[in-house]
Amino acid sequence: MTQDELKQLVAREALKHVVEDAVVGVGSGSTVNFFIDALAGIKGRIEGAVAASEASAERLKRHGIRVFDLNSVDALPVYVDGADEVNEHLYMIKGGGGALTREKIVAAVAKRFVCICDASKLVQVLGKFPLPVEVVPMARSYVGRELLRLGGQPELRENFRTDNGNLIIDCHGLSIVDPPKLEAELNNIAGVVSNGIFARRGADLLLLGGPQGVRSLTVTQA
Repeated sequence: MTQDELKQLVAREALKHVVEDAVVGVGSGSTVNFFIDALAGIKGRIEGAVAASEASAERLKRHGIRVFDLNSVDALPVYVDGADEVNEHLYMIKGGGGALTREKIVAAVAKRFVCICDASKLVQVLGKFPLPVEVVPMARSYVGRELLRLGGQPELRENFRTDNGNLIIDCHGLSIVDPPKLEAELNNIAGVVSNGIFARRGADLLLLGGPQGVRSLTVTQA
């Protein structure tokens, strides 16, 4: 199976976890795009969606799915999103598409986080994928120096602004052996809006697509 076919497989599997007559949280990225396309097939059975990026919101609207502002939603039973890397504890690196802050906010609100990935995203130690850090523009240089001090190799993502109007620094060369600790440490750097480690709020369920089908992993099963 191709990588796109694996992504389609887990996207369809994720539909089983969508709560009917409720609002579903939707992340961003290529795997989530397949989920949005699949969600269109059951749009009459959900109230609508909250999108973690402008691109996802537009795709949902094109399918005729009502998009809610997060501030207008009292409850979010399920949030479905992908990951750039995920480990056995269901900690993740996210933000390859630059939507990490909004993804982190929606994930925090959701009662349940379902992560959908192809099997190549499962790793023992996070950090081979460069860690995205969203920063306020005036703090770019300072944050870069702090990332160097932590042993990373910061690289400004060229010609890119987040949906929030901020910059992304991609930090290479990190071996993230204690994701919750590093997530908190990075968030304490002045000028950092958020970083792409999702450990404080990891996934509750990982749907992992492989040649043999979809594996369902939880923290206790991993």
